[in-house]
Amino acid sequence: MTIAKSPPNLPLLENGDRLDRAEFERRYTATPDVKKAELIEGIVYVASPLRFTPHAKPHGDLIGWLWTYKTAVGGIELGVEPTVRLDNDNEPQPDVVLFRVDGNAIIDDDGYIAGAPELIVEIAASTVSYDLHDKKRVYQRNGVKEYIVLRTFDQEMDWFVLEDSKYIEMKPDAEGIIKSVEFPGLWLNVPALLGGNMQQVLKTLNEGISQTTLS
Repeated sequence: MTIAKSPPNLPLLENGDRLDRAEFERRYTATPDVKKAELIEGIVYVASPLRFTPHAKPHGDLIGWLWTYKTAVGGIELGVEPTVRLDNDNEPQPDVVLFRVDGNAIIDDDGYIAGAPELIVEIAASTVSYDLHDKKRVYQRNGVKEYIVLRTFDQEMDWFVLEDSKYIEMKPDAEGIIKSVEFPGLWLNVPALLGGNMQQVLKTLNEGISQTTLS
């Protein structure tokens, strides 16, 4: 991450630092060994190394699902672990973002996302993760319209939709499918995703896209 030249002798970025966004960016630039760090409610979180099975593999599956939707629908952008400038105390790097070209989020002059993407996806270990607590409050307050948390150790998924400035959790229907409110045709077969059955995930998605096209 390169945002600006750092002054000499600037303190390095450390987990637990309490900073505003400008100072976070300065220290991030001065700490080249840190590959991923986030500012959540003014507190720095430095990411640990990621294992393949609980994180990298489901991450790839989610990207495949959303990339398929993006290419079929058009007019939207998909990003992996981008810096998102939300407010003075919050600069996360979500696992995946999906946003409209003419929507709330824009690409600023530095090449980073400014504003709230319509959809954010995070991969978490369990309900104790800050993804379901601090981050959820931040995304809700900043107007992220849909928020998905995949809890890999629990083998559960939480999908929230913003209604009257509050997150409401959406539940799968009788067939285990959740249908996005914000993105028509974005359907997810939750049991298939959790079971690693990407053929079924994409089959369900294509059904949703087809119904949207026909309507």
